[in-house]
Amino acid sequence: MIKISYYNVFFFLHSMTLAIYYHIKNRDADRSLDIFDERLHPLTREKMPEEYFEHDPEHKFIYRFVHTLCSAAQLTAESAVVTLVYLERLLTYAEIDICPTNWKRIVLGAILLASKFWDDQAVWNVDDCQILKDITVEDMNEMERHCLELLHFNINVPFSVYAKYYFDLRSLADDNNLNVLFTPLSKERAQNLKAISRLCDDEYKDVCRAAMRRSFSADNFIGIRHSNAILS
Repeated sequence: MIKISYYNVFFFLHSMTLAIYYHIKNRDADRSLDIFDERLHPLTREKMPEEYFEHDPEHKFIYRFVHTLCSAAQLTAESAVVTLVYLERLLTYAEIDICPTNWKRIVLGAILLASKFWDDQAVWNVDDCQILKDITVEDMNEMERHCLELLHFNINVPFSVYAKYYFDLRSLADDNNLNVLFTPLSKERAQNLKAISRLCDDEYKDVCRAAMRRSFSADNFIGIRHSNAILS
């Protein structure tokens, strides 16, 4: 298991957003769901021209969006790994494609979940709304609930999955000549990762199901955390 140097957070985000860029570029179709459609749920009050949704975003545009969100929310580089795990699970489980009409909301949903369940500096939805000032807390909560349902409440990221994504992203960085430094994670922190992974699998899944049945706000989930996430 590996920890990514804090000083290379933004370089690492280049690699993660490249993965998103290639998902969009190499998609086979434009399958989507209304909850992720930016035309139905805009992130800004400014009306986007239809041409905006007809062309794939450039990598620099994806990076700028993710960088702004992660920087303002003080997300760690490690949480970016979990974000990509959740994003790819959403595409697979929901049988959708990430495309010009939905990529921002899919990315935002994955970041929200990753920050809440894995980052000990996780922000509340009301804080995220200060970053995206035109989106409502209600919209944030609804999107989170949909993401959890679409993920079948599978928010666990085992040690082996985290490591695989780490090395895949490092290879992607190398292939694109990104200068990213990687330092080993201690044995103790690797063991802690396994522990928090089991906690997510055994406890959060049950709590999420119960909360969903009672129609609790996704904000309430953060109150049941018993220990800090150790990916930071």
